[in-house]
Amino acid sequence: MNSNTIIHLKNVTIAQRELTILNNISFDIERGEFIYLIGKTGSGKSSLLKALYAENRIKSGVAEVAGHALINIKKRNVLELRRKLGIIFQDFQLLTDRSIADNLLFVMKATGWKDKKKINNRINELLEKVGMENKGYKFPHQISGGEQQRVAIARALINNPELIIADEPTGNLDPETTNEIMKILFEISSNGKAVIMATHDYDMMQKFPSRTFRCANEDISEINLAQAPEFLAS
Repeated sequence: MNSNTIIHLKNVTIAQRELTILNNISFDIERGEFIYLIGKTGSGKSSLLKALYAENRIKSGVAEVAGHALINIKKRNVLELRRKLGIIFQDFQLLTDRSIADNLLFVMKATGWKDKKKINNRINELLEKVGMENKGYKFPHQISGGEQQRVAIARALINNPELIIADEPTGNLDPETTNEIMKILFEISSNGKAVIMATHDYDMMQKFPSRTFRCANEDISEINLAQAPEFLAS
């Protein structure tokens, strides 16, 4: 595994409650790559993403993410791993009882930020990055779904992660808002961070083509959607 590899899986089997979800899978992802993960509901996309941040158990094989071996990873090392990752969910998962800025502050305090000036500067920098610089005082219910997802992206970027893991981040958004979110995610990728994103949105993938993996039949394989779009329907 070279120093540019952020995810290295070799002969990996992922299970949930003793049920095998993905069996004997292997692939590498480099820093700066943008990866789509597709497949039917229940094919293992979310299970794979959860395994990458040590939420799901890896039964066997070699699995390394951001320099951490995942097999039998210790709890303290899970915390170290997750500081190197940014995780984005379909349903935003913002705290509804506090402002946008305070949502970011909550995560910063939980991950060890203490200097007030640095905290404020980082919050302002992140909100500007995702086009929310004038809305830090608002609460989640006062902004649109697309704006909430922008905040969720800002939250994922707080600790300058090496890898962004996004599980259907545009699943609840309209096409125009989806385009805006995808531009932000591709910009993050172009700045040297790897992004792996589960999605069902083929129209969006045509607008933003990139390397694609498909989960099916307990396996994962790289496909070329330009040559074989029927994979999405299968």
